Amino acid sequence: MDESGHRLLLDAVVTISADLSLDSVLARIVGIASRLVDAEYAALGVLSANPQRRLRTFIHDGLPPGAEAVIGHLPEGHGLLGLIIDRPEPLRLHDIAQHPASYGFPEHHPPMRSFLGVPVRIRDRVFGNLYLTEKRGDGDFTDEDEEIVVALAAAAGVAIENARLYEEATLRAAWLDATAEITVRLSDATTTPEPLGAVAALAREVSGADVAWIVADTEAGPLHVEVVSGPDVDGSVEAAVASDHTLAHRVLETGSPSSVGEGLLALGPTIAVPMGHLPGIRRVLALAWTHEHADHYYAVDAALLSGFAEQAALAMQVAQAREYEHRLAVFEDRDRIGRDLHDLVIQRLFAVGLGLQGAARMVERTEVSERLERAVDDLDATIKDIRRAIFGLGAMESAGDIQSEVTRLVDRAASTLKFRPSLSFEGPVRTLISAEVAPHLLAVLGEALSNASRHAEASAVDVVVSAADEVTLLVRDNGRGISDVVTEGGLANIRRRAEQCGGTFHVESQAGAGTTLRWSVPRS
Repeated sequence: MDESGHRLLLDAVVTISADLSLDSVLARIVGIASRLVDAEYAALGVLSANPQRRLRTFIHDGLPPGAEAVIGHLPEGHGLLGLIIDRPEPLRLHDIAQHPASYGFPEHHPPMRSFLGVPVRIRDRVFGNLYLTEKRGDGDFTDEDEEIVVALAAAAGVAIENARLYEEATLRAAWLDATAEITVRLSDATTTPEPLGAVAALAREVSGADVAWIVADTEAGPLHVEVVSGPDVDGSVEAAVASDHTLAHRVLETGSPSSVGEGLLALGPTIAVPMGHLPGIRRVLALAWTHEHADHYYAVDAALLSGFAEQAALAMQVAQAREYEHRLAVFEDRDRIGRDLHDLVIQRLFAVGLGLQGAARMVERTEVSERLERAVDDLDATIKDIRRAIFGLGAMESAGDIQSEVTRLVDRAASTLKFRPSLSFEGPVRTLISAEVAPHLLAVLGEALSNASRHAEASAVDVVVSAADEVTLLVRDNGRGISDVVTEGGLANIRRRAEQCGGTFHVESQAGAGTTLRWSVPRS
């Protein structure tokens, strides 16, 4: 190698520490390699993280302008290039076409005969390969050419390894930032009305996943999907996500992250991690990538994803505890106000009333006595109002509580039925029945109990409210059943409410054997 060759080789090594992007560094190395060994064409292929070990990046030098567009698709690592990938050893050929692994060239590809390929590696780790073809002068590549290219490949390996380490550090920092961000967002429920949606969306964004979803396991029954996040999620993907919980079951059983290489429908690799434990519920966070974006899957650190999911669950638990603490403070304040009204205000008003009554008996003028009596009556009315207010303060604790409202309706029906219907709840009714569904449920229950009271002539009525993927109300009596000629007034209203909520309504009745009403709607 002459002095200019040594200078070029030194330039390639110095390039590694220059302030250039990875693609710029590799392009410069490829150009220097072709000049050092007098090759017409040179290329460098960088392997993806995919176990199939195909090329993620292909940088070339020597093709005339516009040739790439004419040739078409660049190599992905099949044929002769795939051979060097699978067997990372230097390879020199007199004629590429004569090798049994050669696929030949596509149409409009420039002619190439002589070939030199070496692996780009550091120690035992292979990052790709450096290829050179068409030695100028119609000769073959020499041993010295091979040594030069091996040295350049080592320099390229350093650049690629540094870039990979930087990518890993950047991704780790992104997960740490995401963990901090979700903690802040979930700590304030007013800024994040849908916390699970925020968790899934942020995890999908950082990981580069195409779809993210959260599966819940509650005391009410089977696993169900709570939220799905993805820009292009269609009905088929949502249906597949909702129907296949194999991976989620595995995560819940082991308490550890789990993954599969082939996912749902058009989705490729999938990973799922536990989201910690909240009272009465366990959750799993799952991410999936299409085959085109599978490289992102292999870049995900399961430990970082698990830490993100656990921190999100912890933040949700802290936010829930703060809400309970706030509610407790409000209830304690109401209790204090109620005690003060009862023990101080009412007693003083009562004493004033007794004093006025005594004074009225001592007054001789009739109009004055009547005025004092009216004042006493006003005080009695005020005392009643205050007592109602005290009762209202206590009742506010259960206001908006669907379970308490249902119980109140059933208790009220006892006065007309002459017996109290049996009542049972299945699943976390208070948490799973949304504010949108609750008014419909109460209206349907009121109509069903009214029908049973007026028409059924029953001696027993059973009411069952369950909440899981769907909210179901079951009202069953042992009365005379529904006549075939009965007009469907109230039942039509119940059916209309079910349809309005996207649910169903069924009536089972047999003469002398009672009636069963089943009203079922999605919980949100």
